[in-house]
Amino acid sequence: MTFDFAIGANLRKSPYFDATLRAGVKSFSVYNHMLIPAHFGDPEAEYQRLMTGVAMWDVAAQRQVEITGPDAARLVQYITPRNLGSTRVGQGRYVPICDHDGWIINDPVLLKLADDRFWLSVADSDLHLWCQAIAQERGWQARVTEPDVAPLAIQGPLAEAVTVALFGDWVRDLRYFGFRETVLDDIPLVLARSGWSKQGGFELYLTDGSHGNALWNRVAAVGVPFGIGPGAPNDIERVESGLISYGSDMRWQVLPADPFEMGMGALVDLTREDDYVGRAALRTKAARGLTRRRTGYWVEGKPAFPGHPMPVHLGGEAVGVVSELLYSPRLGRSIAVGLLRADLGDETSGLSIALPDGAAGLRPTPLPFKP
Repeated sequence: MTFDFAIGANLRKSPYFDATLRAGVKSFSVYNHMLIPAHFGDPEAEYQRLMTGVAMWDVAAQRQVEITGPDAARLVQYITPRNLGSTRVGQGRYVPICDHDGWIINDPVLLKLADDRFWLSVADSDLHLWCQAIAQERGWQARVTEPDVAPLAIQGPLAEAVTVALFGDWVRDLRYFGFRETVLDDIPLVLARSGWSKQGGFELYLTDGSHGNALWNRVAAVGVPFGIGPGAPNDIERVESGLISYGSDMRWQVLPADPFEMGMGALVDLTREDDYVGRAALRTKAARGLTRRRTGYWVEGKPAFPGHPMPVHLGGEAVGVVSELLYSPRLGRSIAVGLLRADLGDETSGLSIALPDGAAGLRPTPLPFKP
């Protein structure tokens, strides 16, 4: 079954949009009010390219929230429970962001470009409105904007070789989440060792969208000897690797979760003396202890997933949720991720999920499925 997808003025196009059309994109999704490629006609080949070679992804929909000004660092520290005191210019940090009740509302990568300038590379939500409201309500001198920045990802085992060919050997010295402002053929960008896969890679944060075609073409040309090809952030690899997806694994509107449930407890500094959003609620949650935990599931058979969270049952009682389910080529079986009542261990039997095509049995298992 196929559907037409209307592209209206409310959906923004990436600076790489025309390049992805020429590369043969077959499907788009919507992320941060922007079109993002979903696949280029052969998802299985794109998965294999990510796992064994190198892929390039248009992830311009991974928007940046820029925070600048005298109180920029104060605002950034206030919106996350993670202690950022030791963060240096040129470093990135994975930061949970919670509301006042301790629920996660985003989990961006923070990039510190200067002592008074930060980017939040955000998941799918209007986080800039949250940041702007907090800054103004507290009377802080912090300007919140969405800059002209569009990431292009190079991911896979050969990603470093392609990036070295583009920029030189210095990129080998970048640590994970480390970044540097640089220029490629007069194209301004920020190069970071990061990306939404466990296969290794880099993200090229283009800082002038008028160079979108030029950057795409340059990466594609240099990547030819390495077998580079287009693709998109890969759900199969991310589930196998245990990566968290805000919007799939948790979302405030449909599946709220706190950092402890999602395995982010080490990023919550309950000893901080300064205040931050959600501090009281997070302290209460920590004192109470886990009621749910993030887990993987082995799944019986090869069922199709309806595309939204589904409850997990034990003896007729809802005891958890599956947030995403798929077939893993590496493992040769169906797997899922979700939440489970904390008192139920990995040895629990009798779990099931009621899918449109019938019930499927589940068994909990630690994450990741594959490193």
